[in-house]
Amino acid sequence: MDSSTPLPGARGSADRARPVRRARGGHRSRGLTGGGTDGNRQLTAITGTILLVLLAVIGVTILRVGQLISVHLFVGLLLIGPVLLKLGSTGYRFARYYTHNPAYRREGPPVTPLRVIAPMVVFSTVLVFVSGLVLLADGPGDRGQWVLIHKLSFIVWAVFTSFHVLGHLPSLPASLRAVHRAKPELPGLEPGGAGRWIAIVGALVGGLVLAIVLIPDFAAWTAHGSALHHHHS
Repeated sequence: MDSSTPLPGARGSADRARPVRRARGGHRSRGLTGGGTDGNRQLTAITGTILLVLLAVIGVTILRVGQLISVHLFVGLLLIGPVLLKLGSTGYRFARYYTHNPAYRREGPPVTPLRVIAPMVVFSTVLVFVSGLVLLADGPGDRGQWVLIHKLSFIVWAVFTSFHVLGHLPSLPASLRAVHRAKPELPGLEPGGAGRWIAIVGALVGGLVLAIVLIPDFAAWTAHGSALHHHHS
C-alpha cells in the first residue's frame, strides 16, 4: 500500500474531529458573546446594582464633602467604568431595537416616560463626569463656571435618574433574580456569561486604575476641603 494513502477509517476520524474542534470553538465564542436579550438584560441589571451601591456612597460624601472629599473623588472616578458599561449595554439594546432586530423587537421598547427622560439621563450623566474631571484637573484655585456646571448638572442628573430608577422598580425583582442566577464562579454555563463578567470586572478595574493613577491630583482638593471644614467649625 502506498504510504501516502490514508489508512481505512483515518479520513473519517479526521472528518469527525473537525466538527468537534469547530463546536468547541463555537462554545467558547458563545461563552463570550452569546446571551441575546436575556444576556443584555442581565448585564444591565448587574451593572445597575453596582452603580446603586457606589452612588449611595457618593450621596454620603456629598453630605460631608469637606471631610470626605478624597472619598468623593475616588468613588467618582471609580464610577466612570461602570457608568460607561451601563451606557453601552442600554445603548446596544436601543440600537438593536431601532435597527429592527427580531429578538429585541419582540422585547419591545421601554415604557414611554422612560424613553422620554433617557436623553436627559445620558446628557446629565456625561456632563457631571466631564465637569468633575475638569475640576479635578484645574484644582480649587481656578474653578470658574465649572463648579456651577457640576452642581447644576448633578441636580438635573439626580432628578431624572430618580425617575429612571422609580420607573424600573416594577422590574426590580426580575433584575435581582437575574443577578442571583449570574454565578461568577460558573460563567461558562450560560451563553455570554464569561463575556459579561469580563466586561463587568474590566469596567471596575478600569475605574479603579483611573482613580489610583489620579490620587496625586486629590491633594489640592483635600487641602481645600480641610480648610473649609475648619472654617465652618
